[in-house]
Amino acid sequence: MREPFILGGKSIAPGSRKTVDLPVSVLSDHTPVTLSAHVVHGRKPGPVMFVSAAIHGDEVIGVEIVRRLLRAGPVSRLSGTLIAVPIVNSFGFLNQSRYLPDRRDLNRCFPGHERGSLAARLAHLFMTEVVARCDVGVDLHSAAVGRDNFPQIRLTPGSARLRELGAAFGAPVTMTSKVREGSLRLEAGVAGVDVLLYEAGEGLRFDEFAARAGVSGILRVMERLGMIGHRGVPKARGLSVFCEKSYWVRAPSGGLLRTLKACGDWVETGTVLGIVSDPFGEQEAEILAEADGIVVGRTNLPVVNEGDALFHIAEPALKKHAEAAAEEGFDAHLDGQPLFDEDEII
Repeated sequence: MREPFILGGKSIAPGSRKTVDLPVSVLSDHTPVTLSAHVVHGRKPGPVMFVSAAIHGDEVIGVEIVRRLLRAGPVSRLSGTLIAVPIVNSFGFLNQSRYLPDRRDLNRCFPGHERGSLAARLAHLFMTEVVARCDVGVDLHSAAVGRDNFPQIRLTPGSARLRELGAAFGAPVTMTSKVREGSLRLEAGVAGVDVLLYEAGEGLRFDEFAARAGVSGILRVMERLGMIGHRGVPKARGLSVFCEKSYWVRAPSGGLLRTLKACGDWVETGTVLGIVSDPFGEQEAEILAEADGIVVGRTNLPVVNEGDALFHIAEPALKKHAEAAAEEGFDAHLDGQPLFDEDEII
C-alpha cells in the first residue's frame, strides 16, 4: 500500500485527490492569497509530475488546459502523483497582468527566497512545496496580449530525456530554447527536475487549437512516463517539426501592418509576410522572410512602431520534414482530440 502524499500539512490518500491551499500572503485589505494545488495521488507507485500555468498572470490558456486535464478520463487511473497548479501568479491573474503588484516578473525570480520580495517568496513557495518534490514537469505559457504563439514545445538544449519527452508530447513544433537566469526551467533543472515548456495562444484569450494540443500532449507525456495507460490517450497524428534556431522579423518603420501570413504557415526566403504603410498609403514597406521556416509567433496588432517584433520564424532542422508537415496541414493535430521570452522581444 502506498503512503499518502503530504502537501501543506494535508494528507492525500492513495487513489484519491484533493485541492490544497498553500498560504502566500495577505493583501492590504486583509484578503488572504493562496497557491492552490490539486493533487491526484494514484493507487500505484510512479513518477511525481507537476503541471503549472499562469506564472504570468495573463496566460489564461494554460488555466483552461489544466482544467481539461484534471477532467480527462486517464487521469482517474493514475500511477504515481500529479500536482496541478492552474494559477501560480494569482496576483497577476486577478489583475489580468503578466506581473506581480511590485512589477516583478515571477519567471525571473526563481528559486526565490522565503524572506525576499513578494515575487521571491512566491517563487520559493512554489519551488519548495511543488517543483522540488517532482521528477518532471510541464509549464504552460502563452504569448503576451496582442501576440500569438503557434503551439510549440521548448526544450533545454542538450537534454536527451527532454528530447524524448518532447517527442512524446507531439506538439506541431518542437524547439530548443536556452534557459534564462531566474527562470523556473533553469532552477528546476538545477534541482534535477526536467521541465517541458509549452507555448501557445495569446494572453487573456482562449484558443481551441492550443488547448487541445496542450491537453493531448500532456497525456502523451504521462503515458510515456508510465503514469497512465494508452486507453483514452489521443495519438499524435500530425508531424512535429523540430527546430534548433529561430529569428524575429522587425518593423522597418512605424505605421499600419497588414499581415499576409498566419501562425503555422511555411515561408521561404523572400516571402512577403506583411506590409507596413503610413496612414495615407503613400509609403509602404514589405516585410520579408529572411530564411525558410515556420511562422511560430506574430503580432496581432495593426499599429506598429519601428523595431517592433512582428513575425517569429523557426528554422527546421530537416526542411523536407517541415514542408511535408505544412503541406499536410497542422490542423491534423486536432484529429486526435476535439526563441525568445516575451519580455525580451517586445
